Amino acid sequence: MVMALAVVVTLYPFIYVTSMSLSSLEAVASQKVKLLPVGFSLLSYKLVFSNPDVLRSFYNTLWYTVVGSSLSVAATILGAYPLSRKELIWRKPFMLIIIVTMYFGGGLIPNFLLVKNLGLLDTRWAIVLPPLVSAFNLIVCKTFFQQTNESVIESAKIDGCNDFVIFLRIIIPISMPIIAVMALFYAVGHWNSYFSALIFLRDSKLYPLQIYLLNTIVQNNDSSALAPVENTVDRAMISMQIKYALIMVTTLPILFIYPFAQKYFVKGVMLGSVKE
Repeated sequence: MVMALAVVVTLYPFIYVTSMSLSSLEAVASQKVKLLPVGFSLLSYKLVFSNPDVLRSFYNTLWYTVVGSSLSVAATILGAYPLSRKELIWRKPFMLIIIVTMYFGGGLIPNFLLVKNLGLLDTRWAIVLPPLVSAFNLIVCKTFFQQTNESVIESAKIDGCNDFVIFLRIIIPISMPIIAVMALFYAVGHWNSYFSALIFLRDSKLYPLQIYLLNTIVQNNDSSALAPVENTVDRAMISMQIKYALIMVTTLPILFIYPFAQKYFVKGVMLGSVKE
């Protein structure tokens, strides 16, 4: 009973927003939509996808997600593998420093000044580089590398392989599950991120889709999407429907990934449950 109630509470808002975005203007204005679409219409989606600001913001979000996730995964595995080796000098002090960053941060103003002094302010790299490595993801990845069979590494060393060759030709191929986990963790984080853009970006051409959604819903700034609609009454009626359509456009891409990626998320959490 409790599980069924939880499912209903979780799904109803999503179904309602979907139905509102697909209903006719008259049905939305008269509040006839309760669960399923009334008077099917794709006008709101047509206006959203014909808006160059939305398309540009969507491209920016894809860029931040793809580039940011790729760099983050590379930096994470390059940092985690040395820390997983027992022969690394000062391994424990390094890990202590990394763990401390999980509980204590520099603060908003120092981070802003750092990004500004590095010349990253109002650039794409201000979104990608500051959150490059997550301490939690680094520990999860390190835990996975520690489970690698030592006999395989020793055999490679006997055959004359150095650490770099072992890492590229042995460790990376057998570590694809954890690499997939890291990529998914970082991709979801970058896709949903908006605060960094809110702080570090002033150029609206660099805004991700989440900032456009914020400006449209919270600040009620949807004039660009309503530009093709000339009638004042129609503009007022469709304004709310455009917001529902934007929510769906922002949510659906990452939502479609979750069913296929759920097993990797569970595996990542299980790997990170034991930290040495």
